[in-house]
Amino acid sequence: MKAEPIGKLISHLHRQNQKILVKKLMPYGIGSGGQHSFLKLILNRPGITQDLLTHELKFDKATTARSVKQLEESGYIERKIDPKDRRSYLLHPTAKALDFAPTLQSILNEFNRNLTRNLTDEEEAQLIALLQKVSQNPME
Repeated sequence: MKAEPIGKLISHLHRQNQKILVKKLMPYGIGSGGQHSFLKLILNRPGITQDLLTHELKFDKATTARSVKQLEESGYIERKIDPKDRRSYLLHPTAKALDFAPTLQSILNEFNRNLTRNLTDEEEAQLIALLQKVSQNPME
């Protein structure tokens, strides 16, 4: 029996991941497109620019702009003009986001526990190390 291609398995896991997270985060007004990833980074790095957010999360600028707009409209973040570059915005979490942060982290922790529930601690550590190694390969 031939093993499934790694890319196919990763893609399948990603789609499953998105479906589950969208369902769990929908009651909080957080939608698809990786909005939870954007919010988490903004919570961890208040004042990050939209360009740096795009670069760090490896999304395209259009996806970042849509997610930032939706998070702002949902009351989770606010944009402030960067005093060093008036063409750029600094992204800050609102009080609503700060209050929601423990719930978000709990949802993500539960998801990760379920994802790895059939792995030993050593297998989970190995999987993380291997995926980090693979993700460092330049994609062309």
